Amino acid sequence: QVQLGESGGGLVQAGGSLRLSCAASGRTFSNYTMGWFRQAPGMHREFVAAITWRGGSRYYTDSVKGRFTISKDSAKNTLYLQMNSLEPGDTALYYCAAAVSSANLLRGQGDYWGRGTQVTVSS
Repeated sequence: QVQLGESGGGLVQAGGSLRLSCAASGRTFSNYTMGWFRQAPGMHREFVAAITWRGGSRYYTDSVKGRFTISKDSAKNTLYLQMNSLEPGDTALYYCAAAVSSANLLRGQGDYWGRGTQVTVSS
């Protein structure tokens, strides 16, 4: 059974940093693209960042470029999101997702999803 488990969320002041982790289990993800999405209250879920597990190609939404960095540890089957210079607008529930198709994942069509970890940025 495939499981994606997010951790690392919390409350931080504007300008601060957090690192999210997503532990993946239940299968090998070498042919997958994995990524992060977020959903703020009353808003649609939006794409944040993604990385191809094999080649390491990275994708970011414009609003986080230069502030967030996505990375992976293949040996640990773990995905990370380093978030710096956090802003109140980054407040959301952050989800980890995986898909065989990069195009599908970037469209929000993941094959697997975690349950999310809450990030709250105070002003």
